[in-house]
Amino acid sequence: MVGQLRIYTINKGMVESWLKLFHEVIAPKTLGFGMGIQSAWMNEEKTKFIWIRTYESIEDIKIKEDAFYGSEWWTENMSLIRGHLAHREITVIEPSA
Repeated sequence: MVGQLRIYTINKGMVESWLKLFHEVIAPKTLGFGMGIQSAWMNEEKTKFIWIRTYESIEDIKIKEDAFYGSEWWTENMSLIRGHLAHREITVIEPSA
């Protein structure tokens, strides 16, 4: 298994709508495309949303992301989703043992 540590800086005033969007729409869609979600957190200041998306392997990342980001759903919703985000940082992570 591999993961992506995803840290999103949420635009000011959009935390509540982001959390609703993530939990009600984005998370189910992510799971529906075969990606896993290990955990999801907010930092103490409520400015950053941190989550871990999981995959079977490094090769699986490209396969699943190509399907997800190439979908009609993503094309129709990308502006709404990205409109909540001031910055995104994505790091591929692997288990230490």
